[in-house]
Amino acid sequence: MKVVKFGGSSLANGEAFQNAINIITSDPQRRVIVTSAPGKRFADDIKVTDLLIRYAQTVIAGQNPQEIVEQILNRYQEIAAYFGLPADKLIPLAERLEGLPNHTYPNDNYLLAAFKAHGERLNAQLMAILLQHLGYEARFVTPSEAGIIVTGTPNNANVIPETYANLSHFTFNENELLVFPGFYGLTLAGHIATFSRGGSDITGAILARGLHASTYENFTDVDAIYSANPQIVDHPQPITTMTYREMRELSYAGFSVFHDEALIPAIQGNIPINVRNTNDPEKPGTMIVPDKDFQPSDIVTGVVSGKHFAALYLHKYLLNKQAGFTLRILVLEILAKHNVSYEHMPSGIDDITIILDRNAINDQLIDTICNEIQEEINPDRLEWIDNYAITMVVGEGMRNRTGVIDDILMPLAEKHIAVPMINQGASRIAIMIGTYNEDADEAVRAIYHRFFAN
Repeated sequence: MKVVKFGGSSLANGEAFQNAINIITSDPQRRVIVTSAPGKRFADDIKVTDLLIRYAQTVIAGQNPQEIVEQILNRYQEIAAYFGLPADKLIPLAERLEGLPNHTYPNDNYLLAAFKAHGERLNAQLMAILLQHLGYEARFVTPSEAGIIVTGTPNNANVIPETYANLSHFTFNENELLVFPGFYGLTLAGHIATFSRGGSDITGAILARGLHASTYENFTDVDAIYSANPQIVDHPQPITTMTYREMRELSYAGFSVFHDEALIPAIQGNIPINVRNTNDPEKPGTMIVPDKDFQPSDIVTGVVSGKHFAALYLHKYLLNKQAGFTLRILVLEILAKHNVSYEHMPSGIDDITIILDRNAINDQLIDTICNEIQEEINPDRLEWIDNYAITMVVGEGMRNRTGVIDDILMPLAEKHIAVPMINQGASRIAIMIGTYNEDADEAVRAIYHRFFAN
């Protein structure tokens, strides 16, 4: 049995729905379908999730939401009309959408989560109705029925182990197609909470693990995962097969084709993931497989950079002595006090570089943290580096090769690209390079062309 998930661009309109249905019905093993909310139909279009956020904000502001409700309903009506679905079949969807403001929510964050989740919920309900209309035995299944239970904040939820116990008791017959909405689960108190944006991938992985699928197929709008960003490198090499670990490392810095948090349930369930193109489903796509027994054919699998980082550099003599441990703890305590998490903290005998997600910290907080570090630690040098980029070079083939770091740094030196930080993980399958933002794209191109011949 396969779990198959479709992204927003793969369900944006009637034609896209038809492609998805053709894919579902072409393989009898595709029994569990996970839907995203309808995405953009054209470049300047608005995703349904964004319309639902506007709907929530309108309700919170106490304004009349009728216009935005009609705009959202039109998206589903347009898809239904493509299949000639009778108008009365959409009445349950309309009633559900229009009734959202009438529910009771613990606070506005829960209201926002509930509204956002309905892009996926209504799309799954519509998919089940359309499959039935076309003569297939299909059933719409809500997270409540399946027992998908989550904790955490309303708009950044995490699945709990009880979910897998619930799914192990979920029953269905061998002929029916099960259609689940992605992106959300139910809290222990019964309220809707969503995963982080793009979280339908997570739902698919949860179901694949919980229902013991043989494969988790993730259909999107690209042929495969590539060895580098096609917007940076012309015609990069597609990745045929990669490991969970490689995908995790690459996702961290910027590979956005597949939600990196969705790997965790797949890893726990040992479920292979196949990323494929809805518009060209005959292509094999990219397989993401368990690390065990994987035999790499290349040294490097992928090169990616992320420009959303910043760094706090601290220099103090004798940092390597016992006092250095205390200083590190002080720095972490200051960050924790302001609820700021760090990404990495490479250090030398007299230096610490604290790498942060720049999107998670504002200028005022930067000044506050730097002032407190200066006051508490009195470093010999304290520097904030705002234009910081991280380039990840990842590959299972790097583990047993010597001289890889030379092959990475040499093309950077030839391009006169400064490298203020190098860090290699204990797994030995990833090398992290710190550069400045303006050099990041050129660094990716230089490293890519050293290891891949186009």
